[in-house]
Amino acid sequence: MSILRDSAILVTGGTGSFGQEFTRYALAELGPREIVIFSRDELKQYEMRLRFGADPRIRWVIGDIRDRDSLVRAMHGVDHVVHAAALKQVDTAEFHPYEYTRTNIYGSQNVVAAAVETGVRKIVALSTDKASSPINLYGATKMVADKLFTAPNSGDVGFAVVRYGNFVGSRGSVIPLFRRLAGEGGALPITDKRMTRFWITLDQAVRFAVDSFDMMRGGELFVPRSPSMKIADLAEAVAPGCPTFEVGIRPGEKLHEEMIAAEDSYRTFELADRYVVLPTVGGVPGGGRPVSPGFTYRSDTNDVWLSTAELRTLVEPTGVRST
Repeated sequence: MSILRDSAILVTGGTGSFGQEFTRYALAELGPREIVIFSRDELKQYEMRLRFGADPRIRWVIGDIRDRDSLVRAMHGVDHVVHAAALKQVDTAEFHPYEYTRTNIYGSQNVVAAAVETGVRKIVALSTDKASSPINLYGATKMVADKLFTAPNSGDVGFAVVRYGNFVGSRGSVIPLFRRLAGEGGALPITDKRMTRFWITLDQAVRFAVDSFDMMRGGELFVPRSPSMKIADLAEAVAPGCPTFEVGIRPGEKLHEEMIAAEDSYRTFELADRYVVLPTVGGVPGGGRPVSPGFTYRSDTNDVWLSTAELRTLVEPTGVRST
């Protein structure tokens, strides 16, 4: 039984793709006492209220993680926190580094401070493959945020991080664009036909985060064993036979993504469904076997791949949402 059962859970960025799927899953499977949806966008909260109806277990809070006081007020009486709020567009970050720093770094520090002040029991923060060996501003801010949640901290709050690749069905996905262009008879823009990415469904990501609450001892970085896919295969899965053209890598993009760097191999352990990276200070192994020295977890050298047929099943309108 999950420790989240019958608890009060706050989700920062709760109106995002992950937050909405987490809320759906929690209400259906975890029996929470309360879910606090904390976000700054009143329109998205309105749209989410229409989706979930008048469920008395949901409390809606307008607030910004840049505002520590609003976080403290919202966290009173909360047992567990899912920190999903972030600015996430790679190319936009290159032109607005100050805004990304304020949200992804200082906002995350506010979440940590508010959790310690209010006595939250455990908190899991969402990370990204771009935080491993970052080359762009977005990845750099998320790397710092990861350090904030995995470094030694005061109080009795347990902190951990879960790191994902691309979400199937997340807001801003390229899939709707491919569908629209194919319907209009146009060619599909491909960043680079060699490009590879990790992919995970929203449902899998939510279940992974829930399991991490139960598994964590404090300071761990959890990485799911996810399949890789080629961007060119995704285009063929969404619009079979549609012509494509390359547009080139955007500012700050990588050709292939990495979720665990070689420099972290000495503190990485492998389990059946995940890798666990221990904190640099004071980490305690919780099981699994050490990976080989110099091990890296990259999308181009992964041992599990999604075929075009498997991708087509994932992105079918009748299957996993691809909004």
